[in-house]
Amino acid sequence: MNPRAALEAILFVAEEPIPEGELAQVLEVPLAEVKAELAAWADRLAHEDRGVVLRYVAGGWRLYSKPEALPYLERFSTTGTAARLSNAALEVLAVVAYRQPVTLGQISELRGVDSASALRTLNRRGLVEATGRLPTPGNPAIYSTTRVFLEALGLGSLAGLPPLADHMPAPDVAESLDRQSTLSGDPADQR
Repeated sequence: MNPRAALEAILFVAEEPIPEGELAQVLEVPLAEVKAELAAWADRLAHEDRGVVLRYVAGGWRLYSKPEALPYLERFSTTGTAARLSNAALEVLAVVAYRQPVTLGQISELRGVDSASALRTLNRRGLVEATGRLPTPGNPAIYSTTRVFLEALGLGSLAGLPPLADHMPAPDVAESLDRQSTLSGDPADQR
């Protein structure tokens, strides 16, 4: 993949400005090349009839919607499609709800995949929040659900969550499923 395409992909998913040095390191190209490509791309977007712009803010680069698109974005945000959570976000929300307080590392380990993006989405929507830090190396943030989460589910408190045991297979069924995945050579079991 060429550096321009890689920059587009990275900045498309970035939720905060990315410093030029970090982009150069990730792409394994000289910093001067990254700076030139970003400046040229920002100029192209500014002069074309596009819905996004590329800006250098807070020490890094990020894609933003064009200010002229605001009325359309506001209307879109009220549609059913915009309000839905992905399956990954729903899984992360369930983990936080039932295991809180929990770290991103614990969530990802339990799900078996990186959960950072889904957690950011939930945080942005106000459903979860960082409620402290663990006193361990790295001081990872711990996450819990919010009042918005309780309101969205119509609950007075977390005690109103349905018991998790009601949604889990019986121990003998879970053991049988584990045995079947081991016999089938499931790659997830070979980590």
